[in-house]
Amino acid sequence: MFLSFEGIDGSGKSTQARLLAERLKAEGCVPVLTREPGGSPGAEEIRALVLQGEPDRWSPETELLLFTAARRDHLERTIRPALAAGSIVICDRFADSTRMYQGRQGLRATVDQLHSLMIGTEPDMTLLIDMDPVAALSRAKARATAEERFEDFGLALQQQMRADFLALAREFPDRIRVIDGNRDPAEVASEIHALVTAQLSETTHG
Repeated sequence: MFLSFEGIDGSGKSTQARLLAERLKAEGCVPVLTREPGGSPGAEEIRALVLQGEPDRWSPETELLLFTAARRDHLERTIRPALAAGSIVICDRFADSTRMYQGRQGLRATVDQLHSLMIGTEPDMTLLIDMDPVAALSRAKARATAEERFEDFGLALQQQMRADFLALAREFPDRIRVIDGNRDPAEVASEIHALVTAQLSETTHG
């Protein structure tokens, strides 16, 4: 089973992906926790290129090609081998993030074409952690890491991304589940675990 976590920066998706992996492992499953951009040695090198530096370092088109190259390597070297081995892959961001961040400047059709051509894979379930953009951005900036290129675009981008993610959830209702992230992390984690367990049971017995 292939699961992805999505949401604006600081929404708590990375924490929730980790909590789910830990709980599934404790229950005897074999989860593989990975992330994008990254998740394989080559893709991690590209991650540094796209997440560090000035906000206007790359054009949207160049950025899209870099993210797609990273995703292709990640798919070949990490995701497909793990799924073939029977693992549950839990990915912190996947193609939906590219649809949002790089697709926002009139490139959505190009994003989808490139995805179809080079990736051709969607998660079985996507967990969208929805959170207030002001609180999320405050949390994201508090991390004070070198990887803040997208956070540096400011609140307006986060607000636009939240609206666009919710629109995407309406576009793919069978795959994307919207989770209220404005709650205690343990409460959020319990809801996610229940959703994933139900999906796993359906996949196993369906």
